[in-house]
Amino acid sequence: MSTAPSQQIKKETPEMATAFAPNAADQPEASTAPAASAAEPAHPASDPREPRTNPLIAKVGEWSRNLLAPLAGIAIFLALWAALAPTVQTSLGALPGPIAVAEQGVALFDEWQAANELEAQFYADQETRNAAAVAAGNAAGVTDFTYSGPPTFLDQIVTSLKTVALGFLLATLAAVPIGLVCGLSPVVNAAINPLVQIMKPVSPLAWLPIVTMVISAVVTSADPMLAKSFIISALVVMLCSLWPTLINTAVGTASIDKDLLNVGRVLKLGWFAKLTKLVLPSSLPYIFTGMRLSLGVGWMVLIAAEMLSQNPGLGKFVWDEFQNGSSQSLARIMFAVVVIGFIGFGLDRLMMALEALVSRNRGV
Repeated sequence: MSTAPSQQIKKETPEMATAFAPNAADQPEASTAPAASAAEPAHPASDPREPRTNPLIAKVGEWSRNLLAPLAGIAIFLALWAALAPTVQTSLGALPGPIAVAEQGVALFDEWQAANELEAQFYADQETRNAAAVAAGNAAGVTDFTYSGPPTFLDQIVTSLKTVALGFLLATLAAVPIGLVCGLSPVVNAAINPLVQIMKPVSPLAWLPIVTMVISAVVTSADPMLAKSFIISALVVMLCSLWPTLINTAVGTASIDKDLLNVGRVLKLGWFAKLTKLVLPSSLPYIFTGMRLSLGVGWMVLIAAEMLSQNPGLGKFVWDEFQNGSSQSLARIMFAVVVIGFIGFGLDRLMMALEALVSRNRGV
């Protein structure tokens, strides 16, 4: 009676083992491979008579491949752009090619220089009038006006960078703490997750009227410290860009090794020491990945927000040129698009450098 079950077990065990073993057809080849290799003569690891590659030449070749391939891709793109642009006719004429777009970039820089000269001349004339009024004993004639010329293209770039910086900072300050709490508490994660999934795909164009009405009701000062349009654009950037940081922070915190947390309990670390010594260093790669994604989303969202909120920036510049409808407007818009892309690339590289700097100095 006792031998029957054991025979059944012995009969079934090989069948179960083969379910996770390599294919039976492959096993004879694997078993004969060592014999075949043993029969073959041993080859030396390297032939001393072969010429050895110069490390400097190998490095130069690697740099050439890494540099020439992108340059070739850009050159092909510019050639196709220059060849196909004249065939596309718009209401403002033919689509401008790379040379026409570059010429408008130079013209925008010249306009910035001319505006700076006008501003300097304005303040110089004001200083001259004030000096003459003081010399004549007319203290009431002293004025202190601020130059109010239209913003140039470079001024609008600076404004856009300030706006996205404020929105990104607010998004990071809100997303990282919430993500840490969600990663450490499954209950909080379950409570917040539906809200995140619902609000994450909302377009900035949907947030803009809500934020505009709220800010208009809250900011009632005639001369606020920050312009309403600036605050509106920054808050729209925040609402649309905080989700990648929040989600990645929660995932990184939840994936911390449980043994590491148990060590913290054994050492009786307080919540602040546990957070700074264990949780944050382990979650930094996830947090910085989320921050890079958030910064990219924020820069992309900003252009649409500035178009509709009329906050002086690249978005407003593109919209004004579109409304202008001059013969140079399309080339100026395309130059602005190129600048927007380069700035976005630069911001991403900046976040990568910051991540490498912080990761180099972190330790668990």
